Amino acid sequence: MKFWNNWELRYRVAGLFGLVACLVVSGLGFYLYVSVKQAMETRVDYALIGRVEHFRNLFHALYDIKQMEERPELFESMLGNEQDVRIFKRVDEAPFIVVNPGNLLPPSMPVVPVDKAIGLDALRTSTTTDSVKVRWVTALAMLGTSQDRIEITAAYVMTQESRMLSAYLYRVIAAVVLTALLTTALAFIILSRGLRPIKRMRDKAAEITPTKLSVRFGMTDAPPELRALTAAFDAMLDRLEKGYQHLNQFSADLAHEVRTPVNIMMGQSQVALQQTRSPAEYEQVLESNVEELSRMARIIENILFLASADQENPVADQVEIDVPTELEKIAEYFEPLAAEKHMCFEVTASGKMFANLIMWRRAVNNLVLNAIRYGKPGTRIRLTSAQTEVADTISVVNQYDASMPIDTDRIFDRFYRGDASRSVYTESNGLGLSIVRAIMHLHGGTASVAYLAGESAVVFTLEFPGKTIQRQ
Repeated sequence: MKFWNNWELRYRVAGLFGLVACLVVSGLGFYLYVSVKQAMETRVDYALIGRVEHFRNLFHALYDIKQMEERPELFESMLGNEQDVRIFKRVDEAPFIVVNPGNLLPPSMPVVPVDKAIGLDALRTSTTTDSVKVRWVTALAMLGTSQDRIEITAAYVMTQESRMLSAYLYRVIAAVVLTALLTTALAFIILSRGLRPIKRMRDKAAEITPTKLSVRFGMTDAPPELRALTAAFDAMLDRLEKGYQHLNQFSADLAHEVRTPVNIMMGQSQVALQQTRSPAEYEQVLESNVEELSRMARIIENILFLASADQENPVADQVEIDVPTELEKIAEYFEPLAAEKHMCFEVTASGKMFANLIMWRRAVNNLVLNAIRYGKPGTRIRLTSAQTEVADTISVVNQYDASMPIDTDRIFDRFYRGDASRSVYTESNGLGLSIVRAIMHLHGGTASVAYLAGESAVVFTLEFPGKTIQRQ
C-alpha cells in the first residue's frame, strides 16, 4: 500500500483505468465467448437431430434392408463430418453399418420411439481423449411398411467448433490485453495533459514565500473545477497577505509603543544615577517611571483583550441596558475632561437594548474619549441612540478640525492615530477604536464612521443586533 501511495496520481489513475478496462472487456469477452459456444452447440444439436430425422424418413421409404445394403455410401456420407459416428442395426441384433473412425463409445442414453419426435432432451454428451465434446442421440426408425425397426445411433464430434472456439478465446484474450494497454496509455496521455494546470499551480505555490505573498494563481484558462479552486486559493492568499501585513505593522507599532516608555524610564533613571540626588528627586523619578509602567500595563491589557476577541467567541452575560441613563452617566463622568477643552455634552436617547454592560460602556467610553481628544475645542459632543426592528444604534457626534487627516479605512486599525506621526509621543496608544470594533464584533454588530461635510462633524456609530424585547 505504501508503494502504491508513492506513485504519481497520473500513474495510479491510468493504471486503474487500465484495470477497469481489462475487467470490462474481460467480462464482455467472456459473455460473447459463452454466447458463441452455446450458439454453436445449439446449431450442432439441431443439425444432428435433423439428420437423424432424415435417416428415419429414408428408412421409412425403403422396402427392405437389401436396398440399404446396395447403397451404403448414401448413409455413410450423410452427416458430412469424417469423424462423425453412424451406427445402424436392427433391434437386439448386431449393427449392419458402423461408421466410427474414432472408436468412440456411446454414453448411456434413452432411445427415442418411432412415433415420437427427437427433442433436445434426448441428446447426451461425451468427450474424446482430446477433450473434444461429442453429442449423441439414438432413435428408432420403421423400415418401409413392415414391422421391422432400425435403431439409429448418431454422434457429432465438435472438432471444428472446438478449434473455432479456441481461436476465438485467444482473440478475446488478445483483445483484453490490447485494450488494457491502449486504455492505460491513452489515460496516461490524457491525464498528463489534464494535470498540467495542477503542475502550474504547484510551480506558482513554490514561488510563494513570506516576502512574496503577492503571487496569485490566476489560472483563468483552467477547467471550471480548478478555476473555483484557484479562486479560493487566491482569496485565501489575499487574506493571508493582509493578515501578514497587519501582523508586521502590528509588530512595528507595538515595538514603537513599548520602546518610547522604556526609553523614557531608562533616560530618567540614568540621569538620576549620574549623581547623588535628594529623596524628593528620587521620588519624582519613581513617580514618572510608575506613570510609564502604568501606560505599558494599559497597552498590554488592551492587546490581551484584542487577542481574546480574535478568538471570535460570542459575548456572554448580555443584560437589558437603559440607554438614556447609561449615556448620562458617561457624559457626567467625562464632563471635567471635556471642560478642559471648553467642550460640552448633549444627550438625546431613549429606549433599551441588550448587550454586555461592561463591554458596552467600554466601547462608548472609548468613542467619547476619542471625541474629546480629537474634537474641535469649544464644540458640543452629541450622544444619541436609535432603535429599529433589526438594530439598536449608539452614535457619538463631534466637530473636528478639517485640516486633520483621518483615514476612514484605517481608523479602526490597531495603533492608528490621526493626530500626528508616530514619532510623536502622545497619550493615545492607538488601540481605543480597535477595541471598539472588537467589542462590536463579539456582539455580532458593527462599528462605522462617517462625515457630515456641512457641519464639519464626524459620526461614530455602534450598531447592535436588535432583540425581541418589550420596549418602553
